[in-house]
Amino acid sequence: MKKLFLTFFALTLGLTVATAQNISENAIGLRLGDSDGFGAEVSYQRALNDNNRLEANLGWRSGKNYDGFKLTGLYQWVWELDGDFNWYAGAGGGIGSYSVDELDDSDTFLVAAGNVGIEYNFDIPLLLSLDFRPELGFGDFNDDLDFDIALGIRYQF
Repeated sequence: MKKLFLTFFALTLGLTVATAQNISENAIGLRLGDSDGFGAEVSYQRALNDNNRLEANLGWRSGKNYDGFKLTGLYQWVWELDGDFNWYAGAGGGIGSYSVDELDDSDTFLVAAGNVGIEYNFDIPLLLSLDFRPELGFGDFNDDLDFDIALGIRYQF
């Protein structure tokens, strides 16, 4: 009876592990896209459990007469499509600021953001993703709806 119980336990554990999500504990890299002037973002993901994670992105722009940054945080749900191919959706918000030297103008703004995308986890510690992030801005500089499509390249650890 003890052997039967241990065999059942081992099979159950094996099936549970085989169907669990394969999201990395941590991932850091770049998110490359552009809809509102913030182009490249440094991106960090932190797993909370098997199918939820937090993502933080910091984008900045600097030119001859202007500077700006945007910090965005998202809570994401991840679902397996096939093997190492996943899709995810999430919601969050952020804060940003810009300044234009010639006009002596600056503004701080808030954004409410949604997120939906697909990703592929390679056998090496590389994660590629393509996502869509609509953002609703609240401020003088960013006071409309922006649609951001971006490619993510992250190192998993």
